[in-house]
Amino acid sequence: MPDPTRTLAQRLSALGAVDLSNALRPRGSVVEVGDGVARVVGLGEVGYEELVVFASGVLGMAFDLAADFTGVVLLSGPDSVCAGDSVQATGELPGLPVGPGLLGRVLDPLGRPMDRQPPPRGVRRPVFRDAPELIERAPVVRPLHTGVMVIDAAIPIGRGQRQLIVGDRNTGKTALALDIVAAQVGGDVACVYVVIGQPLTRVLNIRQALLSCGALSNTLVLAAEAADPAGMQYLAPYAGMAAAEYFRDQGKDVLVVFDDLTKHADAYREVALLLGRSPGREAFPGDIFYVHAELLERATAMNAEAGGGTLTAFPIIETTDSDISAYIPTNLISITDGQIYLDAGRFERNERPAVDIGRSVSRIGGTAQSEAMRSVARPIRIGMARFEALEALTRVGLDIDPVTQQRVERGRLMRALLRQPRFRVRSIGEQILTIVAVDGGWLDGLAPPDAVRLVLATVARAREAQAAIMTSLDAGALPEGDWGAALEAVFRALLAEEQA
Repeated sequence: MPDPTRTLAQRLSALGAVDLSNALRPRGSVVEVGDGVARVVGLGEVGYEELVVFASGVLGMAFDLAADFTGVVLLSGPDSVCAGDSVQATGELPGLPVGPGLLGRVLDPLGRPMDRQPPPRGVRRPVFRDAPELIERAPVVRPLHTGVMVIDAAIPIGRGQRQLIVGDRNTGKTALALDIVAAQVGGDVACVYVVIGQPLTRVLNIRQALLSCGALSNTLVLAAEAADPAGMQYLAPYAGMAAAEYFRDQGKDVLVVFDDLTKHADAYREVALLLGRSPGREAFPGDIFYVHAELLERATAMNAEAGGGTLTAFPIIETTDSDISAYIPTNLISITDGQIYLDAGRFERNERPAVDIGRSVSRIGGTAQSEAMRSVARPIRIGMARFEALEALTRVGLDIDPVTQQRVERGRLMRALLRQPRFRVRSIGEQILTIVAVDGGWLDGLAPPDAVRLVLATVARAREAQAAIMTSLDAGALPEGDWGAALEAVFRALLAEEQA
């Protein structure tokens, strides 16, 4: 019975505080469900990519707006949805909370924790956003130090670039991406690592690898594992890009890795075919090129008026039998600003990272290379290509002149020095000293293992004896005076000590 002590004004005030909007919101009904998608009727006013919630609490995303039904992609609990269940639109687009507390976390594409920690706090940002306008962009001119010598010297990458990592299965693509992330420890680049369609054990291994090298505190791991519905795998790279854009909009430099977009394309194909969209080449929908272009166009360098931040993207793609002419690889090669090609043969010969310099390219080129590195590394691509051709001649027993023999020997030394263990970040100064040592003939006559050992020892000695030169080279600037002769003197002294 109504409380007789309450006045009419109090009763009217209580009624006004009741929110009836949720009860009055239109509801639909599931008519068909299966394989991670559902067909719903009664949601005539739902928007494209709007989140919907089923009676069981399962989230979905409106993905196909037909005249007589709505195709919904399930984002969780596909086994909990049955025909006849009610569906309600939320009026919200997919998003995740963003803030400085994201770094060091492992989250799913909707921002839910996967690391047994409290949910992240921050402003909720939609995962689908337009790419920056052309007037907001700036040229890519600042180098990104990857710590991998073969990349920094021969395939330079700038902040704001989109560089594809491509290769067959088990050629070290993830390992290379993790090495690049590890090189940002202690620097000014925040990292986002997006895992798409990988087993949970792989996600845990990636997290452990980042933790062991000290990079996890500077990295957000955002994962849609293989057991998740295809809709979640489709959302993952967009969520990762949205998180990276938060740091970029703060005027910071950020790096995002998509591991890998092959599985993202497969997830999109699965969803599209289940919803009855027309298949095209290799059964992919006709707009798969647009899907990846729309995603990667969000990576760029912003001008000072737009905050001055940069977003560098490293999408990974998997090939079959080294076929880069397949549909998805050719799409991404044409979208990105270059590719790092990992060769299965080199990987089997323990040339790791197994980067094929001849088939790799950076369309930014020396523009994004420091002055010091550009002055010494220009001939490395041509030199290694000529060496491999000459080495093939020596294998068939042809006689070669002394000059050609010297080129072959120096090529073998450079190949040995380009080998790099996991998480062994090389500074710019170390890379420059290594290149100068080979090109200057300091290492002539040495066996490759001895050359590697002496170069490492020279770097350590030079940081003590020629600290100003090494500091300048690490910063990417050319030291004053004859710095090459000064470093060679350090090497010769060290060599004399070993030979004594």
